[in-house]
Amino acid sequence: MTDEPNLLGEYVRARRQLVTPEQVGIPVLGVRRVPGLRREEVAMLAGISADYYLRLEQGRDRNPSVQVLESLARVLRLDDAATAHLLRLGADKPRRRRRRPRRETVPPGIAKLVATLPLPALVEGRYFDVLAANALATALSPRLAVGVNRLRDVFLGPADQALYPDWENATVGLVAGFRESVGTDTDDPRFIELVGELSLASPRFRQLWARHDVEACEGAAKHIDHPQVGGLQLNRERLGIGGAAGQTLVIYHPDPGTDSADKLALLASATQTRAMRDEPPASVPPVTDRAVSSSWPMP
Repeated sequence: MTDEPNLLGEYVRARRQLVTPEQVGIPVLGVRRVPGLRREEVAMLAGISADYYLRLEQGRDRNPSVQVLESLARVLRLDDAATAHLLRLGADKPRRRRRRPRRETVPPGIAKLVATLPLPALVEGRYFDVLAANALATALSPRLAVGVNRLRDVFLGPADQALYPDWENATVGLVAGFRESVGTDTDDPRFIELVGELSLASPRFRQLWARHDVEACEGAAKHIDHPQVGGLQLNRERLGIGGAAGQTLVIYHPDPGTDSADKLALLASATQTRAMRDEPPASVPPVTDRAVSSSWPMP
């Protein structure tokens, strides 16, 4: 046995508990004592021995073939993102000594882009920390600000929860996207600290984390109840940033010509006015005849 975490075994065990016998065509006779499928049923459907499958779940065999993993993915009804995650967990690669985690730094060009975009925009790190955000993003939600962790706020912050009318479904996708973002780097101190804190403080996070859902972080429609402008239906795009592993550029935008577009424009105008009011007046040099004559072309 090894002291390394049994990520593969934990994953397949959690996923088999979510598949019902009816979904895979197994008749139910009498009372079943376990949720989902039994180990021997998964083994039978995947075409492997029950003993071999037991070794996989217990972590006594950590090098299954790709064919075995793909068979398990079929039985466990995994989509493409979840299958890719399963294949990563089963990859035969040496564990490297983990170096002290480095602080995530937004590339300077991306930081300038975020600041000048006329739409709510931010940069998220691999652990869903907000690394950069423009004023309109913060106006959309005060919690979309540098230094805030999106997971911690959504699960532990009542103010942030109030922004999402469909909070229950929003949390499902958020946790699944977080697991996909982390991948197999579960021995990172930052990851351990964050998951430990959320598991202790949030029963909802603890429940979802135990499911081992995996979902690629992609664009999606988001409804936000804003306290000033009301309901907003926005499209959220997530774009990977080249040269900055794990960082994502997140942009919110409305469909043109909609009520949400008008509301976002109103919010942007109010945000710009507030920024101009809060800025100190610029120092303007006195205008002289020489300055005027030199700033215009000769006729």
